[in-house]
Amino acid sequence: MMRPDMQDVIIKAPAVTLGFWVIKVLATTLGETGGDTLSMSLKLGYLISTAIFLTILIALVAAQIAAKRFRPLLYWATIIASTTAGTTIADFADRSLGIGYAGGALILLTCVLASLAAWRWTLGAVAADTVSTPGAEAFYWTTITFSQTLGTALGDWAADTRGLGYMGAAILFGALLLAVAGLYFWTRPNRVTLFWAAFILTRPLGAAVGDFLDKPLDHGGLALSRPIASAVLAVVIGASILILPQRAGRHPTAAPAA
Repeated sequence: MMRPDMQDVIIKAPAVTLGFWVIKVLATTLGETGGDTLSMSLKLGYLISTAIFLTILIALVAAQIAAKRFRPLLYWATIIASTTAGTTIADFADRSLGIGYAGGALILLTCVLASLAAWRWTLGAVAADTVSTPGAEAFYWTTITFSQTLGTALGDWAADTRGLGYMGAAILFGALLLAVAGLYFWTRPNRVTLFWAAFILTRPLGAAVGDFLDKPLDHGGLALSRPIASAVLAVVIGASILILPQRAGRHPTAAPAA
């Protein structure tokens, strides 16, 4: 068992494994279909949908910070809440406020970098495996929410503005993810930078796939029901959490279990 003096470095984020990335892509896809379900299918609009999802996100982040250990279902519910909120926030900024995809992406990239800079300046590290205090968790979830919103804007920008279409955008961001994976395995750059790059890139990949599933046929989608697609994705994510190994990451200073 872990020594009592190591209890303060138990983190509540999962180990970054292949299973982590599989569930993350599924969650970002659900974020797109789920966000569109409220804002478009139920016709609540981007602003009201954003308020609903942000309220849920804040409650889940508070529960995540209050938890005494890593709880997979709570963690992934918070991730899903951040990506649905990111979908409606980006759509509200890009479409309702008229900022545009490129402008929105630039603003959100600045927010992500500012959050990471403030996190590093305050606590000295921005790695996911150092999230062991309430302060670090607050920065972690703030950065994640900004990154999810940035990913939505990037996905829409590539698919719509750049004319790639949803599948073209999915292929582009999938290729970029493979490139990041290649850098991870075959070179020695900063691993923390690669983690956040991959984390951001999974969001536009999920956004493109989600749009491909639920957008009309004349817009290049499959015109599937958003609520049904969201429900199916939620079931697949739940099954993946149960089937794929789920364990907390290990803080760099934590000793191996005796």
